[in-house]
Amino acid sequence: MPAGILTTLAADKPVLDTGHTAFMLISAALVMVMTPGLAFFYGGMVRVKSVLNMLMMSFISLGIITILWTLFGFSLAFGTDHGGFIGGTDWLGMRHIGITQLWPGYGIPIYVFAVFQLMFAVITPALISGALADRVRFTAWALFITLWAIVVYFPVAHWVWGTGGWLAKLGVIDFAGGTAVHINAGAAALGVILVIGKRVGFKRDPFRPHNLPLVMLGAGLLWFGWFGFNAGSWLGADGVAAVAFTNTQVATAAAMLGWLGYERIRHGSFTTLGAASGAVAGLVAITPACGSVSPMGAIAVGVIAGVLCAWAVGLKFKLGYDDSLDVVGVHMVGGIVGSLLIGLFATGGVGQTAKGLFYGGGFGQLGKQAVGVVCVLLYSLVVSAVLAKVIDLVMGFRVSEDDEVSGIDQCEHAETGYDFAGVGSAARLGGLPVAAESKAVTGKKNETASPAQAAEPKVDA
Repeated sequence: MPAGILTTLAADKPVLDTGHTAFMLISAALVMVMTPGLAFFYGGMVRVKSVLNMLMMSFISLGIITILWTLFGFSLAFGTDHGGFIGGTDWLGMRHIGITQLWPGYGIPIYVFAVFQLMFAVITPALISGALADRVRFTAWALFITLWAIVVYFPVAHWVWGTGGWLAKLGVIDFAGGTAVHINAGAAALGVILVIGKRVGFKRDPFRPHNLPLVMLGAGLLWFGWFGFNAGSWLGADGVAAVAFTNTQVATAAAMLGWLGYERIRHGSFTTLGAASGAVAGLVAITPACGSVSPMGAIAVGVIAGVLCAWAVGLKFKLGYDDSLDVVGVHMVGGIVGSLLIGLFATGGVGQTAKGLFYGGGFGQLGKQAVGVVCVLLYSLVVSAVLAKVIDLVMGFRVSEDDEVSGIDQCEHAETGYDFAGVGSAARLGGLPVAAESKAVTGKKNETASPAQAAEPKVDA
């Protein structure tokens, strides 16, 4: 992602480019839409009694991270470098930024760059929430993402994209967030769930998605918004943005087909949940590579990611960690796949490093990518686990077992997602008690399941 680390190709001092500025404002809006899209995607995958909590865990990020970013996050991530690890205090409170002041090397205002990057900062902690579904206190979650953004996301964003960031200077390529967003969030999710433990009924109850149309809607919004996520990361509307846009579409389609093919061979069905999950896996994997591979390379990245992520989501049952909605299997594994495959498939495309434009891959670049992957993964995993442990000791991270069983929506938000007892409902018309109607709505047969869910017992939630 251009973050002031690329050498400009223009000999003259940049002037405001209204075309690029308009493109970037639209891209920022597209990335913002991804957070509600993620909320729908996750919300449809949980049970009826958890849907509102899942939606809120994403939406609260829009509030908390926006304020943190304005106060000091943007400055820490993209301000004057300090040792390659953190930015300075240049722009605390968005001070000292003129409305005509341009982002160095580009024809867009600093405010436009800042708000575009804000949307990345918002969605990254929201991604973690899927791993913790059904069992965490909302106040503890809000505190966690506040602290996590400060001590994990802001520094890592500087490492990867900031002027002087040590991974950027090393030559690690991350066009739009394979390390800083997806590996970062996936590793954090793993760290937290290792601390807080499993859901009540893990490996015993099915935890089936309650609303697959909602999942598909969320996946569609994510796919739509991801064009701003990836193409916008070039900070201009030109040929490189067009390549990134094209590769995003191609890799996502390939990953969806790869996941479905694996699912058919492994479990005998093509599921809607598999299609949605495969598409997201492809979006994740192409994110770091979309500017440095050809469309044929994007197909390879997508197919490999689709198959490997489909396989990875089942590991939680073998290894015993409860990743509720497969954040580790899709985002961490997908981010690793996409980041490493740059070293194999980056030929004739355009990437970016602290030294300027980048052409081609190779084992040297593969080694640099591996360093970036391992360092971000370990830092996020360890720090996230420590934060979760401290919060758990101070205030308790999880709801009580009784509240978890009865429904986290009611105990945390005093609301329910659906009214099964209203006038004219199926329960009243058919003379059924509400509990019976709830069973009728959720059903007994698991007609659609991801590879991970297919391994679960088929009993009522």
